[in-house]
Amino acid sequence: MSIQKTFLLGGDLEINRLGYGAMRITGDGIWGPPKDTENAKKVLKRAVELGVNFIDTADSYGPYVSEDLIGEALSPYKKGLVIATKAGLARTGPNKWLPLGRPEYLEQEVLMSLRRLKTDVIDLWQLHRIDPKVPVEESLAPIVELQKKGKIKHIGLSEVNPKEIDQARKVATIVSVQNEYNLSQRKSEETLNYCEKNNIAFIPWFPVASGKLAKEGGPLETLAKKHDATVSQLSLAWLLHRSPVILPIPGTSSIEHLEENVKAQDLELSDAEWKELETAAK
Repeated sequence: MSIQKTFLLGGDLEINRLGYGAMRITGDGIWGPPKDTENAKKVLKRAVELGVNFIDTADSYGPYVSEDLIGEALSPYKKGLVIATKAGLARTGPNKWLPLGRPEYLEQEVLMSLRRLKTDVIDLWQLHRIDPKVPVEESLAPIVELQKKGKIKHIGLSEVNPKEIDQARKVATIVSVQNEYNLSQRKSEETLNYCEKNNIAFIPWFPVASGKLAKEGGPLETLAKKHDATVSQLSLAWLLHRSPVILPIPGTSSIEHLEENVKAQDLELSDAEWKELETAAK
């Protein structure tokens, strides 16, 4: 059975379901510039050449480095190319992330993201984390205002459960949710089911399976070899198979890996093989 390759984001943006996550085009610890800036731009351009038309980034990647590189490499944007960004995590150093959802801070970050991405409108803006000190309705208030002004097209959330999505939906139309999810990490199953029921895009970060499931000689590698594929490709193919609302965004700073990842959407397994993977993952 072949998979559905596109998804209508927010009811009006048709995108190819296998996107690109632009976190890895930064320095170590997602801090500072990449070792090779020109290569990072080549990876972005190659992604678009390969038919990727959904690129996900955040103001906190670098911070600001990833957005700057996207603006420099891809602006003016090709028709149909959807750029998603996020705000709500402040950075104090390599691998350090601090939720910050004060309304005035988020409003400022949106305006700065527009400048860095060299665009007049953000296709999809996502609240990177709900700040435990700020009710989500307060965090989203200026975002909804910016949406009314045409600065933001659609609004999404990240690392949330169904109750939190319901709370956010009281003040904003939520079109996407970005949670950690892969074949071996399924704690967001309930959230995925909620998204599927409500036709909300579910964007899994960390999409490639890890741990005992992916180890050498494990079920994932065995099945991957049988199909002349890699563990990464099979992990991505499983996500595409799992639900039509899933939009995987594998990230890489290597053109070779990028090209390999994109081929995952053409991988086809039998129902029995998918079942075998599901069983192994439990």
